[in-house]
Amino acid sequence: MKIFFIIIFCFYLPAHLFSQNIDTLSNEKKIREKILTDIQISFDKKTSIVDSTIRKIDSKVDKIDSLLKTTTSSKEKADKLLERVQVIEDKQKALEETEFNIYQANYQSAIINLLSMEREIKPLVLFNTTKVFFDELGSVNNPATYPDYQEWFKKFKEYIQKNKKNDVSLRALNNFITMSEAVSASTPLTGVASQMMFTGMSSYINTIAKREKELKTQSENMFSLMVSLSQLKEDKDKIDHEWELITVSLQKLKDYYEKVTNRNFNLIGISKDDFINNFSNQNDADKRYLYLSSVRTKTANYVYLSKNNLPKEWKEKIYYELSDIQVLKLKYGEITTQINHHISQYETLIKKFKNDKNIAPRMELLDSKLSALKETFDKAFEPAEYTNSIYRMYKVQ
Repeated sequence: MKIFFIIIFCFYLPAHLFSQNIDTLSNEKKIREKILTDIQISFDKKTSIVDSTIRKIDSKVDKIDSLLKTTTSSKEKADKLLERVQVIEDKQKALEETEFNIYQANYQSAIINLLSMEREIKPLVLFNTTKVFFDELGSVNNPATYPDYQEWFKKFKEYIQKNKKNDVSLRALNNFITMSEAVSASTPLTGVASQMMFTGMSSYINTIAKREKELKTQSENMFSLMVSLSQLKEDKDKIDHEWELITVSLQKLKDYYEKVTNRNFNLIGISKDDFINNFSNQNDADKRYLYLSSVRTKTANYVYLSKNNLPKEWKEKIYYELSDIQVLKLKYGEITTQINHHISQYETLIKKFKNDKNIAPRMELLDSKLSALKETFDKAFEPAEYTNSIYRMYKVQ
């Protein structure tokens, strides 16, 4: 018989697919860190050269200043002043080069982080739709999975059919059951539905003869079970609503990611098809690394050309992209934090019903499934560490 008041979660994907994406996420982190290390090494080399130049210039300025203090020749003083102006101009160019190197390194870092997010969001989406734990939660909340329920329910339905003509509430309950069975067990036992159910069960129990002790005891046990499941359903629905909000936030994140990515593709001159073929759908980690290296080169070249072609606007344009990418990563971090908190709410739910005599054994099994879910999440996602790293992703002058 199809149970008529339990919502069964249908967003199930095989666990091995999620495991593969966890491995991908781990590998992607290594590739990203390798590329970011390459950027850091290149930046350090450039910084070292510029710093050396600035030290030489500062030393030269000090010597010129010393000569200016001691010389009495007007011509020599004029020459040294002119030389000093030229040296200061050289220092200003060196400082501008440092600024350019910082913008170039930051934008390279931003683009690598942006592209890597494509493989970070994918397992997060998969986690959101796999939810193996909910399969067991749906089973726990389904009375048909408990001993004696289906046999008892047949007798209860016979009672409803026999007495519905003379009882308006039983007629309503009969219509509800018929309708619910027609829509494949998708109607929850809440609100008016629960009131009708409990009224009908109470009426049924009161009509059972004293000599039918076994049936009366069984019916009372089913009534007690349904009370527990109804409360569990009510508490669970409140938590599930938050999960729905997380799903909405995740979709907004995907849309925002698509918008920012497409804009930066156009700026740098990256083909989306090329990105999909050489990164998104590329299983060879070495080839993905080589692709990101080529993107890094294109990004550096874009900053160089922007500085030359748009001397008054290039910093502002790049700054806005840096900000958008950082905000995007923060949103991702917020969603993983929300999911982590959401999982903890199910832990609280299980603790609440662990001592309920009607469902305690099932809650033990559910607890083990939730622990596995949490372990999987913790292995794949590190919300706190991820969020902290975002504030350190750019260099400052």
